[in-house]
Amino acid sequence: MRLLLDTHIWLWSLLDPDQLGREVTRAFETPDVELWLSPISVWEALMLIERGRVKVDRPAPEWMDEALAAVPLREAPLTHRVALESRRLRLPHADPADRFLAATARIYDLTLVTADRHLTRAREFAVLANK
Repeated sequence: MRLLLDTHIWLWSLLDPDQLGREVTRAFETPDVELWLSPISVWEALMLIERGRVKVDRPAPEWMDEALAAVPLREAPLTHRVALESRRLRLPHADPADRFLAATARIYDLTLVTADRHLTRAREFAVLANK
């Protein structure tokens, strides 16, 4: 299984794992699972930290370097194809980060792990809903 982590899922896995549902936790513990992260999630997480919406115990860039080193994640490249697909997808809202994550899941044939109700209802890419 190849899982693309939505930003909040990635942050929860690091800072508040109790937020993760049983199915998501089981998937993360599966030996052959590949965990993927988009650069958009790194950018979004940095913005949340800088704005004080996510609390960490050291400066954001230092925390981010350690967080990225702590868990082996594959980087999902942000490409022209992903950008084009982000505009083709029919999503119920226009959040740019969500559009890029959804397009990344579709282009790379990844399952997006999310708790976002807007994304869990989408039918154009695979989703593992955090319940």
